[in-house]
Amino acid sequence: MRQREQKAQGTFDKTLTSISRRVLSIAVIFLGIIMSAGVMIALSIRLPLAQIMAAMRNITSGDLDRPVQGTTAKDEVGAMARAVEVFRENAIAKRKTEDELRAAKEKAESALLELNAAQQNLIDAERLAALGGLVAGVAHEVNNPIGISLTVASSFARRSEIFESDLRTEPLRRSKLDEFVRASRDASQQLVANLQRAGELIQSFKQVAVDRSHAERRQFALSEATDQIVASLRPVLKKAAIALSVDVPEGLLIDGYPGAYGQILTNLFLNAVNHAFADGRSGNITISARGRGADDVEIIFADDGAGMTPDVQRQAFDPFFTTRRNEGGT
Repeated sequence: MRQREQKAQGTFDKTLTSISRRVLSIAVIFLGIIMSAGVMIALSIRLPLAQIMAAMRNITSGDLDRPVQGTTAKDEVGAMARAVEVFRENAIAKRKTEDELRAAKEKAESALLELNAAQQNLIDAERLAALGGLVAGVAHEVNNPIGISLTVASSFARRSEIFESDLRTEPLRRSKLDEFVRASRDASQQLVANLQRAGELIQSFKQVAVDRSHAERRQFALSEATDQIVASLRPVLKKAAIALSVDVPEGLLIDGYPGAYGQILTNLFLNAVNHAFADGRSGNITISARGRGADDVEIIFADDGAGMTPDVQRQAFDPFFTTRRNEGGT
């Protein structure tokens, strides 16, 4: 019985050992399968995630030409890839919009530069036109005193020749000498007065011309500048039935640009002559000024002409507006 028990125990042990080995082998096989499956699953997740991370780095670095991989997958990783692809497309659209905005900005800046250049050309052309009118005014105004001086000088020369001839042919009488002295004094007084008037006009026109051609800031007397400008406008008044009155008190000093002031005043005056008193209409123009506080001066230019229609009033301060564009107005 003992031998049988020992034999049965040996058989049981062998059988148990065999079963244990088989179970261990199966466990090892299953463990290997599980590990392989885990590695495969990990790789199947890690590789798309790495691709998504690489795509995000490309997008953040500005490289938007590479499409995102894995967008066709049906799992959660595929959904993440599709979201990143949408982000890339939005970044492309944003860059395109920025490029278009940048191009539009550059185009607008270029147009602004061209507009500024055109505006400066218009200002220069207007200044040259004003100087042309000023030259015509100089010729007209200076011609009168110069012409009178020439007439007086010619008459005085003839009187001198006659006096010299009389001295050679007959004795000098006191009455004739007194007459010659009196005529010489009158002629000299007329010459001095008219030549002085011509000199004042030339100086006035010269200062106005300098102010028109040089946009330099300086301190100037408002009354003196106004008188000089009005002197250059007198030829226009002689051709029209318009009375001009100036009320600018002495002592008003302006720290600014006399050329700009002259241009504004001249334009207002010529505008009134051409529009307010068109077709030879008579009327009055007044220029007045007064101090307002310690730093300001109020200058009023007024006329009693035809006025402006409501439509013209609404557009009067629009840039480059004119009612005579077909006639060359600017």
